Amino acid sequence: RPALLACAVALAAMLSACDSVGPALKDTAYALERSRAGLARKEIALADGTRIVYLEGGSGAPLVLVHGFGADKDNFTRVARYLTPHYRVIAPDLVGFGESSHRGDVDYHYAAQAQRLHGFTQALGLARFDLGGNSMGGGIAMSLAAQHPQEVASLWLLDCAGIAAAPPSELARLVTTTGANPLIVAKESDFPAFLNFVMSDPPYIPGSVMDAMARERMANQPLERQVFQQIARDSVDASIRGLQTPALIVWGDEDRALSVGTVPVLKTLLPNAQAIVMP
Repeated sequence: RPALLACAVALAAMLSACDSVGPALKDTAYALERSRAGLARKEIALADGTRIVYLEGGSGAPLVLVHGFGADKDNFTRVARYLTPHYRVIAPDLVGFGESSHRGDVDYHYAAQAQRLHGFTQALGLARFDLGGNSMGGGIAMSLAAQHPQEVASLWLLDCAGIAAAPPSELARLVTTTGANPLIVAKESDFPAFLNFVMSDPPYIPGSVMDAMARERMANQPLERQVFQQIARDSVDASIRGLQTPALIVWGDEDRALSVGTVPVLKTLLPNAQAIVMP
């Protein structure tokens, strides 16, 4: 019994150390990636007091990048180092995600988030900008372009959501038939499965870092479920039909969350769109 007790105490200490090491490793890795990309963390308060935290860096025409569901501003950090030599890159945490205000009392449909994002671009004094969006962020980007076409110079749509006429994806079939949602992280063991679902070739992430990332998602789970319920029944099809904004559509052909069959549908809605499907 004393030996077992000693082992239990030692194991508890190791686990406690992992709990503290994981977030520190994650923060260090993020800081390194931001430094390589020339991005700095900033924050601003909108007129209603909503807090927006964002990354900014580079020089040139402003390029605003909008992350997807369950993600945050750092999803763009690694690719940003190829963009900052040419653009002033601005990547915000959307309301409800990352370090920005997490509010359960606001509308999270695409049009509402687009209005909020427009308030952010106005606060930064951006009269005209290029706009990129991934997944849910793509739906928000398209909605903003439809609301303020004179301000959005171009759209970069990365496996974007919000198209009701798109063929159902594996995610849509899972949610509809089983009620299970692999994008929701309810426990630490859900996180590796989430990565495997949204990436065809996930990168190596140390277990302690993965656990730290999982716990952040777990803490935000109730709000994420609220957001998903709203966007799952929402679409931007009608608002973007015939939108003249030049658009570059980029899709991965193994995407399980959003069907690659969305590409031809988008091209019928956006007359000035080009598409690249990546194997």
